[in-house]
Amino acid sequence: MKLLNHVTAYFAAILLVVLTAWATIFYYNMLDEIYDSIDDGLENQKILVMQKARQDSTVLQQKDFDEGYYKIRPIAPALGHQYKDRYQDTLMYMQNEKDYEPVRLLTTVFQQGGQYYEMRLITSMVEEDDLIEDLLYSLLWLYLGLLATLLLLNNILLKRIWKPFYTLVHRLRKFKLDGAQPFTSPKSKIEEFALLGQTVEKLLQKNLAVYQSQKIFIENASHELQTPLAISLNKLELLAESPNLQEKELEQIGGILQNLERLTRLNKSLLLLSKIENRQFPEEQVLQLNATVKTVLQDFEDQIAYKKITLTQELDDHCSLTMNPDLANMLVVNLVKNALVHNVQGGFIAVRLTGSTLTIENSGQAAGLDADQLFQRFYKGSSANTSTGLGLAIVKAICDLYGFTINYEHTQSHVLQVKFK
Repeated sequence: MKLLNHVTAYFAAILLVVLTAWATIFYYNMLDEIYDSIDDGLENQKILVMQKARQDSTVLQQKDFDEGYYKIRPIAPALGHQYKDRYQDTLMYMQNEKDYEPVRLLTTVFQQGGQYYEMRLITSMVEEDDLIEDLLYSLLWLYLGLLATLLLLNNILLKRIWKPFYTLVHRLRKFKLDGAQPFTSPKSKIEEFALLGQTVEKLLQKNLAVYQSQKIFIENASHELQTPLAISLNKLELLAESPNLQEKELEQIGGILQNLERLTRLNKSLLLLSKIENRQFPEEQVLQLNATVKTVLQDFEDQIAYKKITLTQELDDHCSLTMNPDLANMLVVNLVKNALVHNVQGGFIAVRLTGSTLTIENSGQAAGLDADQLFQRFYKGSSANTSTGLGLAIVKAICDLYGFTINYEHTQSHVLQVKFK
């Protein structure tokens, strides 16, 4: 949910609660005022009827409400001394409405000519059901009007206020450490947004400096380490061709050569891993992965034949990916190499490619591997001396770079599956 919509939702909920509370308080206050006004009117009518009765005794003969809004009956003096005015709500049948309607009733006692009389006066009341209904409709229209105003403010005023923030987010999305365009934060008159932009700009400048430093280090390390290793290997190979060496000395030189070759592979793998994690493969293109898989399998034909491994492949011709072609090749190479190195003599490798997955299944040791450690650096599922323990770490780094997921399963065989979507 977008920020403005999130704020609008909160405001709408708060507004609904506030209006509901306000309407409840307003309703009871209004009802109280209505009762006060009606009771004052009844009190005034009582005084008028009493004055009229003093002038015209026939008023005392009105025994029923059918003839007016009051009725009078004589009562005993004992009741008259103790009686107090009493207001109450009641229902009365109205001839004009032909239904029972709510009325306000005042019961009072007065004395005239030594006789006590009970007088009841009525006046019509506002029906509470109608009042509540009218209030609810008014509240609903008020809420909708305020909500529409709030949405209008969000879309016009708040969007304009938050524009520097969204511009900053847009520039951050487009920014690349290896890009040619430097990052500049948008200008804003709002102090908080200006401070945020300046902070982000400083942070990115530091990250860019670290990135450039790492890039230079990797390039230098690649050159400075590979050169002496290559020289050492060449000198040892020349030394091994000397006719004066004993067999034991040749074995020692052979062991040193193996270690140097492994160190060379390890150095190349670590440098490659660092380049992937630092996103130093910006070139991307749309490629057909089935062509890459076919090429890699052809490159491994000799090793597969040497170990007498049965290879089966099911390749979909419609698996298109947008990625760096070198990294796509490394991804497939390391997966196939892993299946080959950790296989058994006379085993099998099954390669299946669909539009969204690449699955490589192979035979191997009976026990399953630790799925939590499998993609860590230098993890080895077997004691193969030729393995650097970095192949699947490189695969995982490539998958993370492009948002792929890789999973490992073991039943009767070992299965690695890369999901592209």
